[in-house]
Amino acid sequence: MKRVLWGTLALLLVLLLGSAGYYLYRHATPYQELVDHGPSPEARANPYLAAEFFLRERGLKVEHANGLEVLSSLKPVGNSLLMLGERSNMSPRQVDQVLNWARAGGHLLFVAEALWDEDRQQSGDLLLDRVQIHQLLSEDLEQDTPPTPAKKDAYPKLTKVYLEDEQAPAYVGFDTAFHLDDPDDLARSWADSAAATHMIQLDYGQGSITVLTDADIWKNSAIGLYDNAWLLWYLNSEKAVTLLFNSDHPSLWQLLWRYFPQALVALALLLGLWLWQASARQGPLLAPAPKARRQLREHLRASADFLLRHAGQGPLLHALHLDIRRRARRRHPGFEQLPAEAQWEVLALLSQQPLDSVQQALQPWAGKRLSSADFSQQVAHLQTLRNAL
Repeated sequence: MKRVLWGTLALLLVLLLGSAGYYLYRHATPYQELVDHGPSPEARANPYLAAEFFLRERGLKVEHANGLEVLSSLKPVGNSLLMLGERSNMSPRQVDQVLNWARAGGHLLFVAEALWDEDRQQSGDLLLDRVQIHQLLSEDLEQDTPPTPAKKDAYPKLTKVYLEDEQAPAYVGFDTAFHLDDPDDLARSWADSAAATHMIQLDYGQGSITVLTDADIWKNSAIGLYDNAWLLWYLNSEKAVTLLFNSDHPSLWQLLWRYFPQALVALALLLGLWLWQASARQGPLLAPAPKARRQLREHLRASADFLLRHAGQGPLLHALHLDIRRRARRRHPGFEQLPAEAQWEVLALLSQQPLDSVQQALQPWAGKRLSSADFSQQVAHLQTLRNAL
């Protein structure tokens, strides 16, 4: 009976699974789904990775450098140096090094980093000031220069790059908030939007310099827009390109200090308090000395300890001998003229001490260092004799 029951249940399970599979086969539709996991680690580490790939696809040699040390091995002629990173720490010596490289035949491209200060007559960007180009805000330029009637611009926010023998310009997506000014008319070419100038090219010695208001047009997220990629190729055609920017990532401690400085300061304070508490002396505290202590006695004892450490036992014993003889002279005139035995008898009579004790106390010091017990006993005999006079 059980065997029939289990066989029936197995048959029903097979029929149920078969029906479900047939239903899914008839009604389920396969499809493909693309999951965007965001930029690759290489793209996150290098904001100009797409620009490097684009230039290599056009047959140009492209290198990436993190510092100006590359100039020592980079020949000026036939090379382009694109300084796309932050330059606020450049020294005057480094500025001279870069400009000398461009003057010798290289093509230097960099981004203006500071606004021109009319009062100080400088911007603080050493490289920008040396090539005598000023960067201003476009809104200030619009206030100083009233608009003139002109043909309506279809793309006022895009920068137009005009070439010879070309009827239409190329369009580039520079940030229109900034404007490049050439007060000495040094530029041989430039590119404008409806608001301002965003690219200036200069002849510099045997080489050339290109100044931009920003280089975000060549980052991974923007190089595919408008003619941004074409401009990068056009400025560096037939040259080997070196992209100079620092791609090193900050360390964990740098990120923590940048985003959580208060937490780090609090942690440092807690650690300092813990170390202070852990290093505290363990055990009972020393009781404070009573306010009514005898200062003179302590001073005399400290003085005696000092003499004992530095002069030895002899001076202390000699001082007691002199004190005893001084007191004996006062009580017995002519004491110093008596022989030693007579002096001992006089002292025994005056102090009511046994003659043997007096003789033992006043025996000459042989210069041999006594033990602590013998020295204390000798001092006690002398003090007893002195106090009895």
